[in-house]
Amino acid sequence: MTHRATSGAPARRHHLPALGSPALESLRAHLLEHSVRQGDFVLKSGRRSSWFIDAKQTACRPEAMLLVAEAVLDLVPPDATAIGGLTMGADPVAFVTAAIAAVRGRQLKAFSVRKEEKGHGGGGRIAGALDPGDRAVITEDAVTRGTSLLEAARAVRDAGADPVLLVALVDRGGSVSAMAASEGLAFRAVLSAPDLGFPFDGGG
Repeated sequence: MTHRATSGAPARRHHLPALGSPALESLRAHLLEHSVRQGDFVLKSGRRSSWFIDAKQTACRPEAMLLVAEAVLDLVPPDATAIGGLTMGADPVAFVTAAIAAVRGRQLKAFSVRKEEKGHGGGGRIAGALDPGDRAVITEDAVTRGTSLLEAARAVRDAGADPVLLVALVDRGGSVSAMAASEGLAFRAVLSAPDLGFPFDGGG
């Protein structure tokens, strides 16, 4: 999610809903400390927002990688064989999740979807391990409208694989489920904007 900030400060703690899991509580605390900023921001959609999240600041820090991977793995269907999404938002989530899955004895391939087709070498939009017939989870670090998830799902279908679930680390928009359902896909998020103490941005 690209943005332009006119100001920014670490997130102030709000009265937060219980998550029912110490691991999710720790993940939320890390996101609030390292990834969430409050101020005046312009989102990729052009809308203004009083808060912004750069979830890579959590997904790429060593003390939080395991928290991210295990939270995402909890949502991955047992018959999934691959995980990935549109570069670069999906990359840290997909690759750390696949790595921890391997440590846990579960085989998940990892891949990235290029934003444009590669005009040389093997070509195409898929980089990494994705084979025809794979059942792929499409992931992203943070979503507002879900357009990156859906773009990646279409590229996965074009590559002969089957997208089975869309997963975001944080859903800040609240409208992705409806958009995903219109294309026959389910959507899950590890955490939502209200979980972090903010209202949904509406996905506009």
